[in-house]
Amino acid sequence: MAGLRSMTGFARLRQVSERGEIVITLKGVNHRALDVHMHIPQEVNLYENTLRNVIKRKVARGHIDVRLHVHYSSAASVVALNEPLFQSYLQAFQRASALAACPLPCDVNQALRLPGMLSEADAEPDPVLEAELVAALEQAVDQFNASREQEGEALRLIILEANARIRRHARELAEIRKRILPAFQERLQQKLTSLLSNGSVDPQRIVQEAAILADRSDIEEEIQRLLIHSTQLEQILANGAEVGKKLDFLLQEMARETNTILSKTSGGGELALRITELGIAVKAEIEKIREQALNLE
Repeated sequence: MAGLRSMTGFARLRQVSERGEIVITLKGVNHRALDVHMHIPQEVNLYENTLRNVIKRKVARGHIDVRLHVHYSSAASVVALNEPLFQSYLQAFQRASALAACPLPCDVNQALRLPGMLSEADAEPDPVLEAELVAALEQAVDQFNASREQEGEALRLIILEANARIRRHARELAEIRKRILPAFQERLQQKLTSLLSNGSVDPQRIVQEAAILADRSDIEEEIQRLLIHSTQLEQILANGAEVGKKLDFLLQEMARETNTILSKTSGGGELALRITELGIAVKAEIEKIREQALNLE
């Protein structure tokens, strides 16, 4: 069985080599799609797309926060001097000194603090560094996915327990339906007798009324579909991989069948009340599954 993955996870990797150190932290929370937020140093910005692709290959859904720190001598940023701006500063300083008719000390440190005077030069691509970053991130994502699979397994067990209760409720509903059929048949007989007592009623209408009442009273099809959906839910969990969206659609169908069952419970006495109780219990279990399914990838 393929492992299920929660969208919530965490991993931290620290990799040390002769060239320096790479530290990567990954955090994941629920999100309807894949939303990757990269927090990386300026000197490795040119590798961002490559690093994003690593995440996309291994993660399907979730808000992923990626923090990467690099302490490499080869990755140190190169500071560039804005020479035209510095020349302009010197010329302005010399002009001010001439206007003041006295020599003024030139403060180079103050000049370097001016906005735009210093900037980080674009780093040259380093294939070795890029390869090490990719390898480190892949290892971190594998750890991240392992933590998500561990939580996904816990969610799977919770969902299966709730689904088992739904199946038990559905089987009891099927048993009650067999016992409540005489009450429904009696209602149908009373309705037909009332219609037949009026000689002006069209026989075709009587047939239609009988068919409508029978359809509105019987819950067999809804129960069977509910059991089928319950089996499909187990199959989806067994297949693993990306199950969140599939479960959401299936749970909508299960809720629809349950609502239909609840709408057909009038006029059956105590047995109808029990059907109502079971229908409400099924809806509660469906909501429990939905809450857990929202966490699955």
